[in-house]
Amino acid sequence: MEAVLAQPRGFCAGVARAIEIAERALEAYGAPVYVFHEIVHNKHVVDDLRSRGAVFVDDIDAVPLGALTIFSAHGVATAVVDRARERGLRVIDATCPLVTKVHLQAQRYSQRGHVIVVIGHAGHEEVEGTRGSVTGEVHVVGTLEEIAALPMAVGTPVAYVTQTTLSLDDTRVLIEALEARYPDVVGPGLDDICYATLNRQRAVRSMARSVDLVLVVGSRNSSNANRLQEVAADHGVPARLLETADDLDAAWLAGVDRVGVTAGASTPEHLVQGVLVRLQELGAKGVRELPGLAETTRFRLPEILRAAS
Repeated sequence: MEAVLAQPRGFCAGVARAIEIAERALEAYGAPVYVFHEIVHNKHVVDDLRSRGAVFVDDIDAVPLGALTIFSAHGVATAVVDRARERGLRVIDATCPLVTKVHLQAQRYSQRGHVIVVIGHAGHEEVEGTRGSVTGEVHVVGTLEEIAALPMAVGTPVAYVTQTTLSLDDTRVLIEALEARYPDVVGPGLDDICYATLNRQRAVRSMARSVDLVLVVGSRNSSNANRLQEVAADHGVPARLLETADDLDAAWLAGVDRVGVTAGASTPEHLVQGVLVRLQELGAKGVRELPGLAETTRFRLPEILRAAS
């Protein structure tokens, strides 16, 4: 059995920036540092930061008055920003710049009189942050049935934005359905899906042509990791999502000559390496990294942390 490794995989620029923000805040200001929601969707990253003094909360009112607070990479609703200001919190915003771009897009469409449709997974922090960044009418859809059930009459000015971590193929189908229902709808096409999501999905699509099984290393609440599993399965290859090497079931490898490994955009590389070690213990004779796109995107840290360094 051979193991092959997708490229690119793992941390994207937005995740790397958010984690660095939390680490630098702890170094510069000391514990505790409060974080609204998980900084990124990976249990091991969250547990590591918690061990250093980060306190994760899901209610902004749970943060003590005036405390240093980080907004997660997924972005937050305007009401959360306002409430943090009312409580005198010292805020460092770790929202991914590509998510901020979607918020601004939705706000512009709303200000021009459009009803906003957010294509994404209801309840996901990013989607709820986007929904909450708009003051006008907003609807969230994630299926063809939900698009068919939208209450706006044909002729209503409608605009859409999308969650940044969606499947390219699934999103295309939903946009086409929205355009069929509302011929005058405006939106960004597939441009809201972030470069890192696209790159990882394309790498898995390419890898799926030559492997018998795909292992996606990532947390179960990670949207982009789940989409990678779906992309592999959609191309006819069995795919498993696992958080660590401990989740790897040897029975999955029965009859497998070549196993592909990738990782979601919030997965640390050391977890990937742990899976590769376990595969070698189970009989893999070597690990080969596939050729792929080398990502060079970097996002600047907030000014408050640049000044503190």
